[in-house]
Amino acid sequence: MPAGLSVLPAGGEPIRESPAMLILPGGGYERHADHEAEPVAEWLASLGIHAFVLRYRVAPHRHPAPLQDAKAALAWIRGGGHGLAVDGSRVGVLGFSAGGHLAATLAAGVPCGKAPLDVPASRPDLSILCYPVLSFTAAVHQGSINNLLGTSPSNELLARLSAELTATEDTPPSFIWHTFDDGAVDVEHSLRYALALRHAAVRAELHVFPHGRHGLGLAAGVSGVERWTELCAAWLAGLGWRLAH
Repeated sequence: MPAGLSVLPAGGEPIRESPAMLILPGGGYERHADHEAEPVAEWLASLGIHAFVLRYRVAPHRHPAPLQDAKAALAWIRGGGHGLAVDGSRVGVLGFSAGGHLAATLAAGVPCGKAPLDVPASRPDLSILCYPVLSFTAAVHQGSINNLLGTSPSNELLARLSAELTATEDTPPSFIWHTFDDGAVDVEHSLRYALALRHAAVRAELHVFPHGRHGLGLAAGVSGVERWTELCAAWLAGLGWRLAH
């Protein structure tokens, strides 16, 4: 098992092969937010999805260390070393905040510099992005940039790691949600990415809730925003993911 990875098997009625999801908690590439980790895995497991939480390398480690960790984890999930019955055609990634940036970078197929990892098996079949950091060129979250790239990254590197600039027709479908008044990561990140996916003819669903602070996680008890899990489950079902009841 790759370092930093934990596993929660799917619950519900057993089926021959279940979908799997790699969970990437946020934390500005400085730490990992625990409420965006195992609690999210428990929710996914309740839907009949095998959940894998990755605590990828953060500062002082720099790019491409987190991307290498995420690619290795995704390839391992598909490879079956965990012994679970995973449907290899339904392996997604779910990321929060800076973890959303890592998820979108993974979805874009950005190379990590290691040939064994830069393979189709290390690219997800869909992404779920929760109040994500997506752009390193517009409405930037400077803390994430500093922690991932240092204080003087090149403009070329900033563009290469901006999800709204790397979306293509090969980018997998995405479910995105944000709050309009997020004071930490501007909603512009999600709006720009959704528009980029539209221009690339990639299926996407975007929800912008009127109110809510950054870092809500599952958002239990937060009026309006708490519906994101229900909306997301419906989106997954609409893509043909067979979920437990």
